Amino acid sequence: MSFAGPAWRRVKRQLLSYSFLLPWLLGFAALTVGPIATSIYLSFTDYGLMAPPEWIGIENYVRIASDDPRFWTAMNVTFTFVVLSVPLKLIFALALAVALNKGLRGLAIFRAVFYLPSLLGGTVAIAFLWRQIFAGDGLLNRGLEYVFGYHGPSWISNPSTALYTLVLLAIWQFGSSMIIFLAGLRQIPVDMYEAASIDGAGRARQFFKITLPLLTPVIFFNAVIQTIDAFKAFTSAFVISGGEGGPIDSTLFYTLYLFQEAFVNLHIGYASALAWVLVVIISIFTALSFLSAKYWVHYDD
Repeated sequence: MSFAGPAWRRVKRQLLSYSFLLPWLLGFAALTVGPIATSIYLSFTDYGLMAPPEWIGIENYVRIASDDPRFWTAMNVTFTFVVLSVPLKLIFALALAVALNKGLRGLAIFRAVFYLPSLLGGTVAIAFLWRQIFAGDGLLNRGLEYVFGYHGPSWISNPSTALYTLVLLAIWQFGSSMIIFLAGLRQIPVDMYEAASIDGAGRARQFFKITLPLLTPVIFFNAVIQTIDAFKAFTSAFVISGGEGGPIDSTLFYTLYLFQEAFVNLHIGYASALAWVLVVIISIFTALSFLSAKYWVHYDD
């Protein structure tokens, strides 16, 4: 091959392109591919930081399935959280988006104010604030006592109510979903509402026959993203429960249990297996969502 021909010039251009990509490729290999491969390997070992990993095959996965009651407790808590928080958050976000889509004066200000919880809600500071609100002498109980003369329990310390305080915190972080819903609503042609109004359709009928069907792609997107985020929820449960998942494991999210096994009990191999089980669970839910989409998601075509 001639080093002055067109083929060599193409090779030089390709090499130049890859040289620009090299920092990203190195970072991707070191910070993404490497940890993933290491995690897969460690999930088949008994590793506790103090000694080299010992290969034990699928024993970690067998223990997860058959000999770990806290795993099933964490699964139950996490699924309950997902089932409650995701639909309620989406309903609340859609309701506010519909209200803001009515040509409200100062819409940009309202959008910013309502989006703020999504930026702050996952922080440690908000989790601490939430803990103070629902504590025994917190703001909620003081308000109840002042208005109704009733002093409630410590909502975050009561096993029957602790999880629901975290559900409320998740619903409060509705801002990102609301902004996406609002963008979707802006894409629906106004002519369709005008034609429906002329035909005698009321607002409720317009919402269920026009708005919801045309908004199903946005609903689907938000549902998938929020479901994945709900499965990965960690900070609020860690801070509010003091890292213990209490009381009596009522807020033991899956990620919190994984954290305890990895960094408290130093069962790194077992925690890696737990992490991959979570990956499989999220993948299954995502796949089922996409399979079901063809029955209820309506695109332009």
